[in-house]
Amino acid sequence: MNLDDVRLARAYLSRVAEPFAGALSGLVSEVGPVEAAALVRAGEVSPSVLSQTSARRAVELAEEDLQRIRARGGRLIIPEDDEWPRWPFVSLGVANGHRRCGGEPLALWVRGEHDLSEVADRAVAVVGSRDASGYGQHVATELAHGLALAGVAVVSGAAYGIDGAAHRGALGGGGVTVAVLACGPDIAYPAGHQGLLATIARDGLVVSEYPPGVTPARHRFLTRNRLIAALGTGTVVVEAGRRSGAKNTAATTVALGRVLMVVPGPVTSASSTGCNELLRSGDAVPVSSVAEIVESIGRFGDDLVETVGDKRSDLGAPQGDAMRVYEALGLRSGHSPEVISVESGVELGRVRALLPELELAGLASRGEEGWRRLEPSFG
Repeated sequence: MNLDDVRLARAYLSRVAEPFAGALSGLVSEVGPVEAAALVRAGEVSPSVLSQTSARRAVELAEEDLQRIRARGGRLIIPEDDEWPRWPFVSLGVANGHRRCGGEPLALWVRGEHDLSEVADRAVAVVGSRDASGYGQHVATELAHGLALAGVAVVSGAAYGIDGAAHRGALGGGGVTVAVLACGPDIAYPAGHQGLLATIARDGLVVSEYPPGVTPARHRFLTRNRLIAALGTGTVVVEAGRRSGAKNTAATTVALGRVLMVVPGPVTSASSTGCNELLRSGDAVPVSSVAEIVESIGRFGDDLVETVGDKRSDLGAPQGDAMRVYEALGLRSGHSPEVISVESGVELGRVRALLPELELAGLASRGEEGWRRLEPSFG
């Protein structure tokens, strides 16, 4: 397989169809990107793929797009690269199979020198309202700063308000931050964050599904939110109104089986209405410090817990917690995470972090009734 040909094909396909294009992704999985690109160009595809590609299949800008991203110090990352964040994106495929959200991207246009796979391995998404209060921006900055000091990357969407505060906090802590855009990686949006995005491209990573030059659109923000959720081991919602876009990222986080964390806010604050609703729904756990975020995530391990000053040993060895959660799963009927937490004695946040890992390992299945055990056992 010639990797240059594969990269060129994926560059073409990333512009031809608007993400997430499930039918096109299915074709790529079936015949490979090079053959898929040839079939799309010729129009020799199924009606479902044709409907997703016919409007742009004659647009041949792949080589130009690759030159443009290289000129900005960037690159196109594809699933065939070692840098592709395979583990974070596996959950997208699983969730898409259950029709819970869009699947894995065809490719990612990236600016920045860090390895995306390595960054995503220790990352948390921090999101919230654009119309954030001073309290919300302060909290987002402090949490992101603390996460950076603890060696955890911060993923967000580069918007005004909470997103911008999270990015700045992480940069101020000397850490890595990832900005996931709803436009091309060379577009500064919002315009007021041009300087911030330039700094992130220098010291962190700017990531997008969209080729250079693609302008932002409302539907693209919702599409990119699944990537924010997928690249973070968990998501922290700092402030969110009742209709905040952050609630969409929160819903995707739950669909991916990731830990959803929320900073509680005053009941009198419209900026915290969405956060308080998420807590009331039972889908989220409350957090107010970096230590609580790390404890809720669980998978980072005891070394990181000690780094942020939490000396408690209740996280235990990952294998031990996984065993207890596995054995608490229903054999014939599904159990909710709350029931599993009580049965196993493992805290709820840790249970929510482990269940999708057990699912991906083929040891658990999620259905309408809840989580059920699958064989083989741990032995």
